[in-house]
Amino acid sequence: MMQITLWRKPGCVQCDMTEREFNKRGIIYQVKRLDRSPKAVERFLAMGLLSAPIIETDTKRWSGFRLEKIKSLDSYLKSERNTQPKPQPMVQVADEVEDE
Repeated sequence: MMQITLWRKPGCVQCDMTEREFNKRGIIYQVKRLDRSPKAVERFLAMGLLSAPIIETDTKRWSGFRLEKIKSLDSYLKSERNTQPKPQPMVQVADEVEDE
């Protein structure tokens, strides 16, 4: 499963909008706070990511509220779920043990 991290600041409207959109679409993510990680802020600034929130996935990174990116991520996650093999039903233990 893809790891998704939402880096946010307190009181950030775009961060709130991004979280609402993730929740509405059922996207599973973890939240980290930019105000608690100066090293992360330095790293993101060096990459040119200048506004919150900052979204990191296994393969992409972007900043700000970007609905088109969220929609694309949602489509990708849905296609991943559909292409993974379906789990086989478990055989019940009672079916495998002969009665004495």
